[in-house]
Amino acid sequence: MMGRLVEVDDIHVRYGDLVALRGVSLAVEEGEVVCIIGPNGAGKSTTLAAIAGGVTPEAGAIRIDGRSILGQRPEQIARLGLSLVPEGRHIFGTLTVDENLRIGGYIQRDRTAAKADLERLLELFPRLAERLHYPAGRLSGGEQQMLAVARAVMTRPRLLLVDEPSLGLAPKIIDQIYEILLDLRQRAKLTLLINEQSSNRILKHADRIYVLRGGSMQLEGRAADLQDGEAIRHAYFGFGNGHSARKETHA
Repeated sequence: MMGRLVEVDDIHVRYGDLVALRGVSLAVEEGEVVCIIGPNGAGKSTTLAAIAGGVTPEAGAIRIDGRSILGQRPEQIARLGLSLVPEGRHIFGTLTVDENLRIGGYIQRDRTAAKADLERLLELFPRLAERLHYPAGRLSGGEQQMLAVARAVMTRPRLLLVDEPSLGLAPKIIDQIYEILLDLRQRAKLTLLINEQSSNRILKHADRIYVLRGGSMQLEGRAADLQDGEAIRHAYFGFGNGHSARKETHA
């Protein structure tokens, strides 16, 4: 590991009268795969949105490389090396696959480098290469998820925030998506922070896991220490005291 990349410290987020996050804290070290698990409405998407600048916490701190990013616009945060793959993909359906990918590369000033990145990505995503000039709206759900990931990688991020990558996809396609994400971790030296509802695949792929429920962090631990799934189930469903199973991972 090369040091702490992102630190979220006791953030609180409210949407009107609805409290979405209650004192959430987490940290991501460079090179890690960190996963947040939780049921619908737990606050997982809000946590990623806060890191990416989409929502502003009313209290707490978010730091990248030890520097506060609170109040910065999403495009400013993106230039620090963060890229979000949102839930539901949010591709541009009327644009071609090629046009979607080139939009992802807009942040790069070096056009030659952006072209080279596109060529490398199309080698990694042969399905997208085959459909390069198709309207993105005609792609299958799995292909659209691949496109959303590839578009995010076109920004040359250090940290990829991936929100519910398996949502609505068949198990075989989900396995392909995770193979691609883990391959990108190695090839592009990416750090990954992934939201999921299920821990089944996460336990195989993550370095560390957080469990979020009701806007509060219930558990954190190393995946290797949580393989039996018992502590995760207790934290996820609220059986007993999830915090009593917490495994401290940070100094």
